[in-house]
Amino acid sequence: MTDLSLRMIERLAEVDRAAWDAVANPPGAAYDPFLSWDFLEALEASSSAVEETGWGPRHLLVEDSGGALLGALPLYLKGHSYGEYVFDHAWANALERAGGRYYPKLITAVPFTPATGRRVLAQDPGIARLLVDAARQAAREMNGSGWNVLFPTTAEQDQLAEAGLMARHDIQYVFDCAGYRDYEDFLAALSSRKRKALRKERKTAQQGVEIEQLSGSALTDAHWDFFFACYQDTGARKWGVPYLNRDFFRLIHERMADKVLLVIARRDGAYVASALNFIGSETLFGRYWGCLEDHDSLHFELCYHQAVDYALAHGLKRVEAGAQGAHKLARGYRPELVHSAHDIVHPGLRSAIADFLVQERQAVEAERLALEAETPYKKDL
Repeated sequence: MTDLSLRMIERLAEVDRAAWDAVANPPGAAYDPFLSWDFLEALEASSSAVEETGWGPRHLLVEDSGGALLGALPLYLKGHSYGEYVFDHAWANALERAGGRYYPKLITAVPFTPATGRRVLAQDPGIARLLVDAARQAAREMNGSGWNVLFPTTAEQDQLAEAGLMARHDIQYVFDCAGYRDYEDFLAALSSRKRKALRKERKTAQQGVEIEQLSGSALTDAHWDFFFACYQDTGARKWGVPYLNRDFFRLIHERMADKVLLVIARRDGAYVASALNFIGSETLFGRYWGCLEDHDSLHFELCYHQAVDYALAHGLKRVEAGAQGAHKLARGYRPELVHSAHDIVHPGLRSAIADFLVQERQAVEAERLALEAETPYKKDL
């Protein structure tokens, strides 16, 4: 390990695209579109995740003596807690009330993307540990409150816990394709009452509209323009200012249109609603929805039912529908634990958070079990 070098960069454009992708999506691993150079660099090139928006890139790289990239850690210096989907505002308030300073902090995550995936991008355990140690040290050298890893895999969560990070859990809703041949095959696994309710919901949603599933070369600028109008409308109502700009989606169209599924609805020849998904090798990731005209149950149809249709038709293993939303249960999505890991520098705050997380993990697991009991599946399965 003595011939390795570690460095920090402030622009992903400094890294060769193929070199990054070789460690981000190595052979044998499930392809994750959010870890690709195309996606992460588009966030920076479009000025969506940059210093000015409070997401200062500080990516860590491990290279050999010849400059070959052996491992990487996406890393951002944050001046706020927006766009993370793991909520630590109470921690920040507590430290600041005590006279401390919570920001800046370091985050390893995919900005604005609450999707589970690899975070420490190294196949060699020694290189992975080098990156973890470097991130922890960087938080201290930058006078930050700590280093936080958002939505790592379960295996990574265990490894980060072994390294001394505190584990936090939350719940998301996931559709497990579980060998179903098609949507009707899935419906057969439900109780009769729930099956009838979903058939009725889909019939209502599809009445008077045409629905298209678009990907790759079928996507046009006009489709993206309409989607972006939907995205802005939803973002303005939920967050005040949408995180992503039109230039980001232009870059996604140019670079990875074949990894995008846009489900779009049209009534009387005019587009009225859309839902954007990203396509992994095993998972369909639901991301954004919006409508410019209300239509009964169309949200459920475009975001959840159409996603299941696509995943089953294309042999995917699961659909991840994003953060929050217990209404997904009735559509066959099951509650699963998602993770984050936290290294807090201030000893007093760290101790208080550790005590809190013990109780929170117990409460989250109890909630998951209660939600599982509410799924629409036949109870003898």
